[in-house]
Amino acid sequence: MSVPVEEGLFLVKYGEIALKKGNRGAFVRRLRQSIAAKMPDLQVRVTEVWHRLYVRFRLEDEARVRTALEKTYGIVAFCRAVAVDKDMVAVTAAAVALAEGLIREGRGMRFKAEVRRADKDFPIHSHEIACRIGEELLNRFPQLKVDVHDPQWTVRVEIREKAYVYGPETRGPSGLPSGSSGMGILLLSGGIDSPVAGYRMGMRGLALEAVYFHSPPFTTEKAREKVVLLSRILGPYITGFKLHVVPLTAALARIKERGKEEETTLLMRACMMRIATMIAQRRGGQCLVTGESLGQVASQTVESMRFTESFADLPVFRPLIGMNKEEIVEEARRLGTFETSNLPYADCCSLFSPPHPLIHPHFDSMRLSYEELEVEPILLECLGKMESLAI
Repeated sequence: MSVPVEEGLFLVKYGEIALKKGNRGAFVRRLRQSIAAKMPDLQVRVTEVWHRLYVRFRLEDEARVRTALEKTYGIVAFCRAVAVDKDMVAVTAAAVALAEGLIREGRGMRFKAEVRRADKDFPIHSHEIACRIGEELLNRFPQLKVDVHDPQWTVRVEIREKAYVYGPETRGPSGLPSGSSGMGILLLSGGIDSPVAGYRMGMRGLALEAVYFHSPPFTTEKAREKVVLLSRILGPYITGFKLHVVPLTAALARIKERGKEEETTLLMRACMMRIATMIAQRRGGQCLVTGESLGQVASQTVESMRFTESFADLPVFRPLIGMNKEEIVEEARRLGTFETSNLPYADCCSLFSPPHPLIHPHFDSMRLSYEELEVEPILLECLGKMESLAI
């Protein structure tokens, strides 16, 4: 006779998805698929009832499930919950058990009870349910004190098809489910900006793959490893994330041979845009994503970006365009990429930056300079040597 497996339950809340009206169902399905895809080897069941998602799992897998939900776009918050019958005795008993655990963890003595009665057929109103729970907790734990304005913890109850009792919430990254807004190619350097740009576009539902341009022997293997590390930080957020490593040395040699020194960075960026566009076309990408911020460096002026963007046959999204460096650094710290990005291993953009780069290039002149490189066959050779890594 088999022994039944004891299950745990996370109640998952989504926010922006609820505003999608007639398309909400498609976004919720995408969110359910995204959650399941994060844990293909676990026995996890994701269901939806009344605009709430429920994730059921084996108790032994709780830590892994929690980590996956923390990094799933579309989730506003989630919490450990218990589901009981819609009966005040069962609801109160669950609230008492929850409070006992929170007291034991040292969460404090000031509390409140919040109730949402989604099932309006339930005969007891929300306020009265909260009062009964509060009264029971005060009777069981005299050291507690009700504080509705500044509680240290809250017992929450939702009356739906069952009664769900839960405590503290864990925040998710919010946004839209991965892949619900199409797919793009992220130009990922080893710097601070591009990982933040990728994270931000992922939050808008854009599935991503990344391309990194490696230039041995000018850039070291450590620089490549740094980008792999950054990809491993981004990867858990973005379902199906891959890193494509393209050797750019031959193209750089052609630029050094035929290009003007002050145009080096712009010509190099143009080559990157061309290769990224070709990768997107092969991989089904619909746009490119960069970490450019207006005016931050010479290649990020309006004139410079107009030139480099002209080599992309797809839309180029720049989610950091209006942010300053301090804001980007702060977000990189929150994301956990800043320390890795700050490792002293330069990428080719840094190594080949001329001492006096063009700031306001003339568009037609720069297009002519690119044509004189006759670099397209070399770019195809570089693309043919691409290495793809599943993250």
